[in-house]
Amino acid sequence: MKLYRVSALIERDMRKFFRSPALMLSSLIFPLVQLVVLGYAFGGKIKNAPLAVVDEDHSVESRRVKEMFAGIEAGPNTFRIVEYDSLPRAVDDLHAGFVRGVVDIPHEFSRRYYQHDRPRILFTEDNSDQFISGSILERVQEMTTQLNTPDVQPRLESLVQLNVVEIYPYVEYIKYLLAGSTAMGIFITAMIGGGITYIDDKTRGLHEGYLLTPIHKSELVAGLIGAGTLKAFMAGMSLTVIGGLIAGIPRIWDPVRLVYLAIVLLVASISMISLMFLVMVRVDDPLVPRAIFGVLNMLLFFPSGAVYPTEAFPAWLRWISVIDPFTYTVHALRNLTLKSTGFEGIYLDVLILTGFSALMITGCMLLFKRQL
Repeated sequence: MKLYRVSALIERDMRKFFRSPALMLSSLIFPLVQLVVLGYAFGGKIKNAPLAVVDEDHSVESRRVKEMFAGIEAGPNTFRIVEYDSLPRAVDDLHAGFVRGVVDIPHEFSRRYYQHDRPRILFTEDNSDQFISGSILERVQEMTTQLNTPDVQPRLESLVQLNVVEIYPYVEYIKYLLAGSTAMGIFITAMIGGGITYIDDKTRGLHEGYLLTPIHKSELVAGLIGAGTLKAFMAGMSLTVIGGLIAGIPRIWDPVRLVYLAIVLLVASISMISLMFLVMVRVDDPLVPRAIFGVLNMLLFFPSGAVYPTEAFPAWLRWISVIDPFTYTVHALRNLTLKSTGFEGIYLDVLILTGFSALMITGCMLLFKRQL
């Protein structure tokens, strides 16, 4: 393999890339828009969810319960109270979507309270939306725990207490999503600047010039993958820095962290572009890469844990995440941006991505044909 031949191929492809500013911007704008929109649309705390409260007891104790609901409404503001005088009407509005949950204080609540007969409060939730119902249920459970706390504390405290220690500051969802958006930017650049450009050049006959030269098959593959890697790496670094500033990642300019980020983004770029090249190596129709773009995006992005933790996936989806290069890119970038770990937090991901790239490049060498 002659390096000057490979570098000539890379130089030619990069010149063409820089002459297409729309191509460069398209690989940056979409991931940034995704980061901002999804980052602020997801992961926020639930506020002002309408909650129906039905007081069938009309007693001092039931008023106490309603006062506690009013305190939550005024404090954390998770929900706003809508009082009903009929449980069936409240349940009907729950089915219709006008309220997100129904709390019923039954008519025997105070009697059972004074008789120490386990008084009950009925909470009916709209579990079609697990995010909202889970947030409301958490607040209702907190309030129930507070109701069960005795007014007079025992002289000797014997209850077990839990002290929670958070080793990182509060992580907003936009920061959590940054790693996935960066991986998406690398993939888009690999798809547009690598796969689609390769097929377009092939259909326009631009590769005929390569066939008139003594360039070897390995040099062609190395040059095309090298050019695509540079494009994806530049896109990944730009997205990491710009996205980090938008998301508010602290110390994003730390030199040591930038070096580790560069290592991860470089191996991620090689793995993405080699994967795209392997998919496109025998494709001749320019419509094929455009048709499979959405499918590849869905199969790579969502199972990677970029949006939701992989621990919540079913077994079959976890197997997809295991062979997905997005998974290791997201994990390594998230360790660097959110946890500020060193090389010990990324070395395994780097090794896996390197092995994946070697496997993909080997497949490209075997399948690539040095003729049209």
